[in-house]
Amino acid sequence: MLIKKITLKNFRNHSFLSFDFSNNLNVLTGPNAIGKTNVVEAIYYLSLGHSFRTEENTELIKKNRDKAEIDAVVTEGDFIRKIKIVIAKNGRMITINNKNIKKLSELSKCVNVILFQPKDVTLFSGPPKKRRNFLDISISKKSNIYLGYISRYDKVLKERNNLLKEEQINRTLLDVTTELIIKLSGSIISYRQMYVKNINDILNKITRALTGTRETLELKYYPFVLYDANFTENARKAFKRAEENDFKRKQTSIGIHREDISISLNGRDIAKFGSQGENRIASLALKLSPYFLIEDNDKKPIVVLDDVMSELDYKHQEKLIKFLTKFNQVFITGTKLDIPNCNHLLIKPEAKEVS
Repeated sequence: MLIKKITLKNFRNHSFLSFDFSNNLNVLTGPNAIGKTNVVEAIYYLSLGHSFRTEENTELIKKNRDKAEIDAVVTEGDFIRKIKIVIAKNGRMITINNKNIKKLSELSKCVNVILFQPKDVTLFSGPPKKRRNFLDISISKKSNIYLGYISRYDKVLKERNNLLKEEQINRTLLDVTTELIIKLSGSIISYRQMYVKNINDILNKITRALTGTRETLELKYYPFVLYDANFTENARKAFKRAEENDFKRKQTSIGIHREDISISLNGRDIAKFGSQGENRIASLALKLSPYFLIEDNDKKPIVVLDDVMSELDYKHQEKLIKFLTKFNQVFITGTKLDIPNCNHLLIKPEAKEVS
């Protein structure tokens, strides 16, 4: 898929800004605080219907304006989609080819964006939720079935937690919801285990292309119960052992919503023993890996790298630029980037127009 054109109206600091994008590499430059990240934020919004910087949609509206708009033309092979997103203070409207969508999953099917931003250097040392989100979003973009499992799990988990908060717990209902959680968990863990295996099959190829070294990265997944022939029995035992703690804390203390992943470099946990540079390369390699796990070329993700070059030395910059030629469409932001054979877009401070 490709984003051919995007137009922003009253989005963040941009009153009006319109871009025509090309295949392969698009480089967006300009002074600090001119709004480069705001543009890639709008691109990311097309993929999931939310920002990667804030949970409040109203923060995306330019000061003293009533609404913000994102208009985009997205192609998937010969198919063309026109997406319009209007963000107002009292709500939001999203249309695809002039038809209102009812679920965000409809938008997610149309646009797939891989994002790397500077703070991803802490991906492995930060909270587990960030790493679970990476897994869930990546697998959901590849499988709508997995997205359905996650959505149903979240609903059943909420029901179980509500039961645990009651003064008199209905044990029959609690057992029913626990069985539902176990059933959904088996499917989710199965997907996660297979996806991590698939990532490990390509992760070192990506890393070696980015670094030129032969160091070994391995992604590790820690399910609350391993998915195998004995999963259901073992999961029931795990929930039984956790029951007293669940009653005490009035919430579900185990499950797929508390799982984690880690990465080892040459057999050592990179979060504990890796340098900042090693963590940056590892997180970048991991973030790029889902691109190669989608087989249909027309459905391959759009890659967004926000200010990635500023923290890389010249050697790693060259290797990254060479590697990025493998992708169908890439967006890179920076204050000043001298990259040959790319679509160079400059935001000027005076008029905030693209030249």
